[in-house]
Amino acid sequence: MHIKTKYYIVIIGVLGVFLAGCQKDPQYSIPVASVTNADSSYNPTPYTVDIPEGFPDMQIPEDNPMTVEGIRLGKKLFYDPILSGDSTQSCASCHQPSFAFSDPKQFSVGITGAQGTRNAPAIINQGWNFEFFWDGRAQSLEEQALAPVPNPIEMHLQWKDAIVRLKNHPEYPELFYQAFGTKEIDSMHVVKAIAQFERTLISSNSKYHKFLRDEVALTPQELNGMTIYFTEKGDCFHCHGTVLLTDNLYHNNGLDSVFTDLGRYNVTQDPNDKGKFKTPTLINIELTAPYMHDGRFATLEEVIDHYSEGVKVSATIDPLMKKAHQGGLHLTAQEKADLIAFLKTFTDESFINNPDYLAP
Repeated sequence: MHIKTKYYIVIIGVLGVFLAGCQKDPQYSIPVASVTNADSSYNPTPYTVDIPEGFPDMQIPEDNPMTVEGIRLGKKLFYDPILSGDSTQSCASCHQPSFAFSDPKQFSVGITGAQGTRNAPAIINQGWNFEFFWDGRAQSLEEQALAPVPNPIEMHLQWKDAIVRLKNHPEYPELFYQAFGTKEIDSMHVVKAIAQFERTLISSNSKYHKFLRDEVALTPQELNGMTIYFTEKGDCFHCHGTVLLTDNLYHNNGLDSVFTDLGRYNVTQDPNDKGKFKTPTLINIELTAPYMHDGRFATLEEVIDHYSEGVKVSATIDPLMKKAHQGGLHLTAQEKADLIAFLKTFTDESFINNPDYLAP
């Protein structure tokens, strides 16, 4: 029997559940919203999102349609330190392209030298996300982008001062006009442009995704790891089972029995949410160390050891952690190695090297 056939027999039922309804829509064109008081010289170019095979449609806010000009502006803003108090840090300082738009530091360092308490998550396929930050306190990419600029432990610049800088810049007023039909810059135009750029950061060309498209074959070790991943042996698929490799939901995955960070509870005030954090995508997981909301694990080996032997039980432990009360999955050394080999098939080199995503 052909090796890929064996694979489908093992997990086709599981994948079928997650991939159902994810039909390819190769051309997802967003209409350009009308702009009041714009003269005839305002003529933005609609941007067409190429939806990867097997991915669901991308839901884009009606009040922020994607345009070539908006994306160009958002990219410039993303990489420009003009939005930080001392003009030394940009969005890209904590979301570095070579690390799949994540930060290799456990905690990002702001302009004053202060550190946060959570690891900066990767910006990958965020157009399919619907809540943002580890606790989901932002309801859109636009809302998320508002927060870092005035945050005193991040970019530490009041929006009113940032807007003055942008208005006095020799290039930005014209770029905002091209993108939004107005030179009256405000914070909402800034974050809308950044969100447009971030929605273009699509990763779909890992070895695993190419395998799903029948373009490449996996090695025997990678296939063994995939079997572990997509069965109760590894239990990974419950939270990381779709082509996006995340369910975008919140889980307590047994990191602590007593919480120093209450996670989702801080947003909902629901006691059942204590210790729950948003599931990150595993796309490019090889590149996005350190791991977990607090960056406590430096390597994939440490992550797997946690799920194998280090799970801690608390009142809100996720029921999907079926072996939590046994301390974990208790994988063998070979099973761990096979699973890590499979996780590395999620790496998408074309994503981190795409010139459309890199600094202008």
